[in-house]
Amino acid sequence: MNSDTEKRLLVAFVLCFGLLLLWRAVFSPPPPSPSKTPQAPQGQAAMAPGRHNALPTAAAPKVALPVVAGTEVRQIVVENSLYRITLSTQGAVIGSWILQKYQDANNKPLEVVNTAACRQLGYPMSITLADPALTTLANSAIYAAQPSSGTLTAPQKVSFTYSNGKVRIRKDFSFGPGYEVHVKVSVFDGQHYLPVAVKWPGDIGDQSLPSSLRDKETLAFYDQGNGIKTVAQRKVDGTQLIPGPLTSAGVEDEFFAGVFLPVTSQAVFQISRQSWQPPGWTGKQLPQPLTASLGTPAPQPLEFGLSAVPKALNVLRAENPALESLVHFGLAAFIAKPLLIALQWIYDHVTHNWGWAIIILTVLLNMIFFPLKIKSTRSAQKMQRIAPLMKEIQDRYKQYKFNDPRRQRMTEEIMKLHKEHGTSPFGGCLTMLPQIPIFWGFYEALETSIVFRHAPWVLWIKDLSVPDPLYILPTVSIVASFFMMKMTPMQVADPAQQRMMMFMPIFMGIVFYEFAAGDTLYYVTYNFILIAQQLWINRTAPPVKGPAPPPPAKGRGQGPAEPPPGSGRRGSGSRRPAVVKG
Repeated sequence: MNSDTEKRLLVAFVLCFGLLLLWRAVFSPPPPSPSKTPQAPQGQAAMAPGRHNALPTAAAPKVALPVVAGTEVRQIVVENSLYRITLSTQGAVIGSWILQKYQDANNKPLEVVNTAACRQLGYPMSITLADPALTTLANSAIYAAQPSSGTLTAPQKVSFTYSNGKVRIRKDFSFGPGYEVHVKVSVFDGQHYLPVAVKWPGDIGDQSLPSSLRDKETLAFYDQGNGIKTVAQRKVDGTQLIPGPLTSAGVEDEFFAGVFLPVTSQAVFQISRQSWQPPGWTGKQLPQPLTASLGTPAPQPLEFGLSAVPKALNVLRAENPALESLVHFGLAAFIAKPLLIALQWIYDHVTHNWGWAIIILTVLLNMIFFPLKIKSTRSAQKMQRIAPLMKEIQDRYKQYKFNDPRRQRMTEEIMKLHKEHGTSPFGGCLTMLPQIPIFWGFYEALETSIVFRHAPWVLWIKDLSVPDPLYILPTVSIVASFFMMKMTPMQVADPAQQRMMMFMPIFMGIVFYEFAAGDTLYYVTYNFILIAQQLWINRTAPPVKGPAPPPPAKGRGQGPAEPPPGSGRRGSGSRRPAVVKG
């Protein structure tokens, strides 16, 4: 590069640098003056006090709030054919929720609110705000109600308003013909809506049951759009926050559920446990029922559907969104649901008694599988005839260890024996194959479906969903099982194994002492049907004749005696296995 070029390049750099400085001095905006970041309004995150997630917005003009309050504590009752809900003007809360079509364990109208616990923990629809003082005010103030009192019939709307001139709290309830109640809650300070949450404390369900039994069955649930998930009460430690969006959330027990159906976008669900002191409590640990809360972390009203529903499939399907997944059939759903549908049809069109419906369906199922029963019995009879021959083979190899290669020859000889006589070691199990999933399905259907709750059969059976109170059905099942085993051909020849098999009825009977009476009724009916079928088989289809087993060998090195003439065997040399030298 020459000297002229270097000079021109240097001048260009100087001019560019000067123009840059001049541009910044003339056209750049002045630096912003320091200012304070606008503070989020108090209580911006009711579900997480002390935090806020909303972006700061321009200050709204202050609105004058007139003072509004009730004069005395009053109760407003709203009812339809499904529920009877009692609201209180103190706190604008739900003091009672009775399901009209159900009764508790004492045959009284079913109260799903744990009123004893709520006296200490707060009632359903209590408000939670970030400011503890404002929370206390909201839940203790006397609200002005419209209508102000009385017993109302749904469909109906009830509104509660309270204002001390600084903050206005409003709760609107819309009652329809179904189970769902539409609720809108807002807290307004004259400029902004405050984030707010409502809670349902003290779990839900039959409050006449012991708390230990209720705690065992209580679950929290939520659905974020990909299916219902559950959290057992015993696994709730501290506070668990489930973010939105949510399609449903709530708390449930074995037969009933309290459901939030959020309308407000990005509503969040919170579950926790709170202890309370029952009157006269002498236990080591205080009860800690679940508390379910629904709230919005944004400064806006909270809007949602609320329902306390029985976990009946037809009721849950009618909800929007459908909630039939709250009936937890587990892995047996593929067989439990069809069985329940069949039982429902028989109940509606034939018997109007769930016990007789179980019996009729059990008879029909066993008639369908009767051909398999005949085939299984034939196989068992053949197996019984060759059992001595199998034992003879096993005795000749019993001195060898399990991993000895010569044990493989024993298996080969036994399989050859099966082939010769046209038998199968699994032929006697044909009838058990369909019965195992059917019994599993019956168990899940009877244990989880509310239709069997308080459903009587006859005499002493007043509730098919609980064990037989007199233990008559389990005892009958033991006797029937013994009788059935005596009639059925035994496939094992070993006396020790036969004695062990005879203990099976006792074991099953002990198990059924703890099962629901409906399960035991199915098993007793099943056994009586098998007895009737076996009697028919023994009379109309005598056992298939086969070769008489030869006498056993007298020594380890001696082969078995030749079979008698006419037995269909050509001689031990042609079909009998070679004698293994010890």
